[in-house]
Amino acid sequence: MAMKIRLARGGSKKRPHYSIVAADSRMARDGRFIEKLGTYNPLLPKDSEERVKMNMERVQYWLGEGAQPTDRISRFLEAAGVAEKKERNNPNKAKPGQKAQDRAEEKAAAKAEAEEAAKTPKEEPAAEEAPAEEAAGEEEKAAD
Repeated sequence: MAMKIRLARGGSKKRPHYSIVAADSRMARDGRFIEKLGTYNPLLPKDSEERVKMNMERVQYWLGEGAQPTDRISRFLEAAGVAEKKERNNPNKAKPGQKAQDRAEEKAAAKAEAEEAAKTPKEEPAAEEAPAEEAAGEEEKAAD
């Protein structure tokens, strides 16, 4: 029997309230559980002591029996100083979404075009000066 320490949702619509329970992993989220170990109220401020309440003795007992905490429960245990902090790796967390990446590519392309356009006029005056010199040379010849 694979045991889990997990959250069971209670409360009404848009007003969640969770019980921290030890349950068989095959049971439904809000279904049958073996023991209630505490509560979690996400509506309270993060610094409130009432937000997460756990019976640590019973949690330690179930961890000793081989119960696996879910991600959220393991974070609660880390915050309480019971479990050691796990190394988490989410390399996609900092990546912008697809639309933002498309916008960045368009912006980079537009910037590159602007730089090209900025370079081209600088070259054109040099090209315009050469015919002007030729014209000046032709005028001198015509004056002779």
